[in-house]
Amino acid sequence: MKHLILSLLAVAALSAAPGKQTFTGTITDNMCAKAGHSQMRMGPTEAECAIACIRAHDATYVLYDGKDVYTLSDQQTAEKFAAQKVRVIGTLDAKTKTIQVDSITAAK
Repeated sequence: MKHLILSLLAVAALSAAPGKQTFTGTITDNMCAKAGHSQMRMGPTEAECAIACIRAHDATYVLYDGKDVYTLSDQQTAEKFAAQKVRVIGTLDAKTKTIQVDSITAAK
């Protein structure tokens, strides 16, 4: 009986573990994620403004999908895609809205 209960608990724990997902959105900074960069305008382009916000205001790169904002675990790769529409593959921590990034690629 103990083995059955332990087996059921193990299966339940494994099935509740979050899996990899694909997210699509724009890489931006957490200060301007939903409002855009029109007010801050720290650079002549959206990408330069996002990079400047990161450096000057200790902001972080995020993925904005038009509705939700997700913090990205991989800040170095995110910088290469600043202000671009991308596909992020990773595991979402729903509590912190952080994606543990496996890969970031340009969206088609």
